Amino acid sequence: MTTAKIALLADRGVVSVAGEDAAKLLQGVITNDMAAFETGADAIFAGLLTPQGKILHEFFVVKRRDAADSFLIETARERTADLIKRLTLYKLHAKADIKDVSPDHSVAVLWGDTTGVWPCPSTEGKGAVPVAFKDPRSAELGLRLIVSMASDWVMAECGATPASSEAYHHHRLDLGVPEAGLDYVVGDTFPHEADFDLFGGVSFTKGCFVGQEVVARMQHKSTVRKRVAKVSGSALASGLDVKLGEVTIGKVGSTSGQQGLALLRIDRVVEALDAGRSVTVGGAPLDVDPEAIARYRTSLAEKADGA
Repeated sequence: MTTAKIALLADRGVVSVAGEDAAKLLQGVITNDMAAFETGADAIFAGLLTPQGKILHEFFVVKRRDAADSFLIETARERTADLIKRLTLYKLHAKADIKDVSPDHSVAVLWGDTTGVWPCPSTEGKGAVPVAFKDPRSAELGLRLIVSMASDWVMAECGATPASSEAYHHHRLDLGVPEAGLDYVVGDTFPHEADFDLFGGVSFTKGCFVGQEVVARMQHKSTVRKRVAKVSGSALASGLDVKLGEVTIGKVGSTSGQQGLALLRIDRVVEALDAGRSVTVGGAPLDVDPEAIARYRTSLAEKADGA
């Protein structure tokens, strides 16, 4: 049995989008489908793209249960101002109020065995209950909590073991889940390359959103050659180039010990394996997640059959 751990994520911020047109505004621009809230979803993972289909922002959208037509967007704190600016550009005459509420909130993550920990058994009379939602990318990532300053009691009284943000990121890396700015470059990465399709971050049925044509084309007509994948190696370090001989085929993102994530040309990794050659980082061999390699081979075969 794994003890529940809870960590504050100081680098996360919160944007409020509220008003009778809030859902319509978000539906028209983000990669995922706001209709999920009509069927009981607590949160969705999504992004806002350039018209060319590259990720500008990744975030969670959460429907507030205590206020009609009101949503919270949890995203990178350093990117909240730009997100607000871009949503405002698309707002036009929509009745929606967009503002940064980060100063009034903390963001935490709770993972492990949460039996008896959440819902917190001692909430009565302790102020506002945090907005809590299961991480939609993977159940194993646990719960995310948007904690108002009136409810910081939850951090001390729910019975979870306090942990560092580094411990959470180690857990995230074990599950192979990328994060913007750490594992791929904002403004220069397509959703498929950042594994949005693998972690439920994009809807291929909702219709139009900013950058939708490019995303749809990659989904239906292309084999994705570049992706973030789990890697391991003795010389692993963030920012190092991944090499095939003298040719750079990727870059290492987040690391924890000898484990990490890297944005790689998966097609070149497969070529190397088939030729009996080694992919390296820092001069040492690099092992790439077999599941990522298998997915690429399967996709290649499927697209060839459908050609």
